[in-house]
Amino acid sequence: MAEETKVAPETEEAKKPAKKAAKKESAKKAEEGKKTFAAPNAHDYEVVLEPVITEKSMAFLQNAGKVTVKVSKSANKSEIKDSFQRLYQVAVEDIKVINGKSKEKSRGSRYKGVVSGFKKAIVTLKEGNAVDLFKE
Repeated sequence: MAEETKVAPETEEAKKPAKKAAKKESAKKAEEGKKTFAAPNAHDYEVVLEPVITEKSMAFLQNAGKVTVKVSKSANKSEIKDSFQRLYQVAVEDIKVINGKSKEKSRGSRYKGVVSGFKKAIVTLKEGNAVDLFKE
C-alpha cells in the first residue's frame, strides 16, 4: 500500500510573517497613491478665505511649492493646516503665519480712513503636491 503522508495544518506562527508582509505591501501602495482627506465643511471656508495673488506669491508657488492665502484672524496654525488640506486635497508640510496691521490713510486732505488689517498664511506643500488656484 502507498504510504500516507500527513500534512500538518499551518500554525498561527507560520501565518504571521505572511500577514506582516501583506500589511507592508498595502501600506506602500497607499503611500504611492494620492492621499485623500475628508470632504471640506463650512468651517473650512471660514478659516481659509482666499488666495493672495501677487508677483511674490506666484513666484513662491512656482519655485518653492508655497501657497499664500488670507485666513481668519482667529485661526491658528493647526486649524489652517486641517482646513487647507480638506479644501485643496493636498498634504501640508509647514505653515508660516503673518499678521498685517491696519493702517490709517488720508482720503484727500480732509478725510481720514482705515485700511483693515488681515492675517495671511504661507503654506508649504509636501514634495509632489500641487495646487491649481485658477480652476474654473
